[in-house]
Amino acid sequence: MSRLPLVQPDQATGKAADLLAGVQKALGVTPNMTKAMANSPAVLKAYLDFSGALNSGSLPASTRERIALVVAQENGCDYCLSAHTYIGTNLAGLTEQEAEAARRGTASEVKAQAALTLAVTLVRGRGEVTDADLKAARENGLTDGEIAEVVAHVALNVFTNYLNKTADTDIDWPVVRH
Repeated sequence: MSRLPLVQPDQATGKAADLLAGVQKALGVTPNMTKAMANSPAVLKAYLDFSGALNSGSLPASTRERIALVVAQENGCDYCLSAHTYIGTNLAGLTEQEAEAARRGTASEVKAQAALTLAVTLVRGRGEVTDADLKAARENGLTDGEIAEVVAHVALNVFTNYLNKTADTDIDWPVVRH
């Protein structure tokens, strides 16, 4: 049972109701994570705005999902592992093997590997990277804009990991454990 109430769309009011209706319309479902976020409409709006902006960035969906998977694995967030395994393999074109490899921080494509290596470095170093880390990312195909997007995706996923771990959000995806 979630430690934060899950705001049900049919019982939500005001801004929370509007935001949850938008989630339902966009996704066809209202994930429990967004219901937990709806306890503060500001939190839900921040998440939707941040993720929406990053979805229009230059990193492909498969790389974004790989980053989400490795960050969830590093942070031990089963809710996010479950959600992003489903999204990665059903919507972003990852195979089951690619999703599993991403959890370990590996990818067969050089540029995706560079993004995962940087993401792991950021998570483990709590944002600290060296000049050599950035040089390696660039040498393996990441542009400066893509490096900035990797940082942003790590930050977004750390946020969702921490929120779901704090809330102990009920997993409403096929369950994957770290």
